[in-house]
Amino acid sequence: MKINREDVEHVARLARLALQPAELDALTGQMDAILDYVEKLNELDTEGITPTAHAVPMENAFREDLVKPSIGIARAQQNAPDKDGSCFKVPKVIE
Repeated sequence: MKINREDVEHVARLARLALQPAELDALTGQMDAILDYVEKLNELDTEGITPTAHAVPMENAFREDLVKPSIGIARAQQNAPDKDGSCFKVPKVIE
């Protein structure tokens, strides 16, 4: 075993988890199995393989910035409950 019960208890304590003895035994076995699998993965020859962040190619989904005319002050203030010239008037929030 690469991980023992004391290691699992330590991690549980750090995570503030109250685990029963049966849970500690189960987690010790599960974490050991995970570490065994990771060790198997470390045996693979990855020389010449390009690291990737995604399994499929990703492209930026943003559109290009295009300059367009704005909607204008009058149309922007159309539904405003109160306005002062070209500004929106809002209630005072700081007393």
